[in-house]
Amino acid sequence: MTPRENLISLLRRKGYEEVPYEFFLCPSLVEKYHEATKSEESYFDYFQMPWRRLSDLKPDQPDVSRFLAYHGGSIGDDTVIDEWGVGHQSTPTSMHMTRMLCPLADADSEEQVKEYPLPTYSEESNPGLKEEADALHARGLASVGNMQCTIWETSWYIRGMENMMMDMMCEEPMAEIMLDRVLQMSISRALLYAKAGVDILYFGDDVGMQQSVMMSEELYCTWLKPRLKKLIDEVRKIRPDILVFYHSCGYIEPFIPHLIDAGVDVLNPIQPECMDFAEIFQKYQGQISFHGTIGTQSVMPFGTPEEVKKEVWKNLDIAGKKGGLFVAPTHLLEPEVPWENIVAYVEACKEYKGQ
Repeated sequence: MTPRENLISLLRRKGYEEVPYEFFLCPSLVEKYHEATKSEESYFDYFQMPWRRLSDLKPDQPDVSRFLAYHGGSIGDDTVIDEWGVGHQSTPTSMHMTRMLCPLADADSEEQVKEYPLPTYSEESNPGLKEEADALHARGLASVGNMQCTIWETSWYIRGMENMMMDMMCEEPMAEIMLDRVLQMSISRALLYAKAGVDILYFGDDVGMQQSVMMSEELYCTWLKPRLKKLIDEVRKIRPDILVFYHSCGYIEPFIPHLIDAGVDVLNPIQPECMDFAEIFQKYQGQISFHGTIGTQSVMPFGTPEEVKKEVWKNLDIAGKKGGLFVAPTHLLEPEVPWENIVAYVEACKEYKGQ
């Protein structure tokens, strides 16, 4: 099997020849990687990871100055505006988190939400996606269209989380308008990747917290599940065999049956600090596969190399010979993760012999 074939077979729970592995490094760990390996390659190539992401989609309206009016007419030097108009103010105590400035936080009418200048996406602004996917497939690698922050997160980034929650709970028309507009934008983005021939579409919206879900099951099923299902259904009209990943950090066990019903194939990241993989696998094996399970709040930064290996092997044993687990760290690896533990994770995957 090629790495692509091996990964897809594992995710479809049809068995696998070798354990694939992958991870993402923060900037300081990228420097440590180059120092430790003496390699100038990207760490994806050096470690022969089985998939690559296609280029991020570019909006038809790259000039974000149209959003300045929503931020008082100007922004500080420490702030950037993204393609959706959300301001991101740097925070010196965090490696990759920002203070979010929500452009519709003060909106109080349906018209303001309707008129908000969301970007559009087209093939003209994103040439060459199919060629990228074809080139990856020719190398034996799986291709990924990355769209994490898909409907819920994009909506609340623009509106503000508290406002968005209140809009939904009070059944404000503004909530329906906001979510539907973001859904249509997400469909147009997803179809560009699907038409390019990607193997995997990576959706996601954080709907969990460390010990509980972020909202009630009723609220989720009323507002978010139908829109996620619509998105996946539209993609599958073009690519029935595409694999849909869904990311949500935290505890989301009550939502897993709804994600399965919406058409999700693979759930990420199953944080061990929030959910027990053995219990989750026992309940949902055969219905959905998993990606992650190796804690970046626990064993990766604070365990020994031996403990990292044991955790990898334990979870692979739980999944069994058919697969269904793409074992990996549950999030970006931060500066406190020892290089030895990253090497131990890779070695554990290479050395795994099965039960």
